[in-house]
Amino acid sequence: MFDAKMIQDYDTLNKTLDALLTGENDIVSHLANASALLNFYLENVNWVGFYTMKNGQLQLGPFQGMPACVTIPVGKGVCGTAVSEKKTMRIDDVHAFPGHIACDARSQSEIVIPITINQTIFGVLDIDAPIKNRFTEQDQIGLEAFVKVLEKHLAKLV
Repeated sequence: MFDAKMIQDYDTLNKTLDALLTGENDIVSHLANASALLNFYLENVNWVGFYTMKNGQLQLGPFQGMPACVTIPVGKGVCGTAVSEKKTMRIDDVHAFPGHIACDARSQSEIVIPITINQTIFGVLDIDAPIKNRFTEQDQIGLEAFVKVLEKHLAKLV
């Protein structure tokens, strides 16, 4: 069952992101503000950030949280798997995910959403939580819509 308030909250969040990015023309600033907005808005998360594709692997980008892994090969961990499979990965228990890369031992669940521009993977949005089963189907839908807003603005810059 969907929570109407949660849907409304994500709609407000996505409109806020759109307004925040409108008229700005720097990729790093877009990603930094997007990660800060999510970190402020979302409850029960311990890492929110971005990895971008560079030299055929994921490279750490702007984030909020503890220091993180700097590079992640495509196909490795949750982030690399999201890129290789070109789909959102919503993991209820990261310790049960084969090949999970533990950058922060406190992380228990994770959602990773690929960012695609002109049919090419630009990077991923990665969010970790210190509790299992943190991310619901509604979170996935709301965060995928968030990434669509971000993609619209990034497409003008790449």
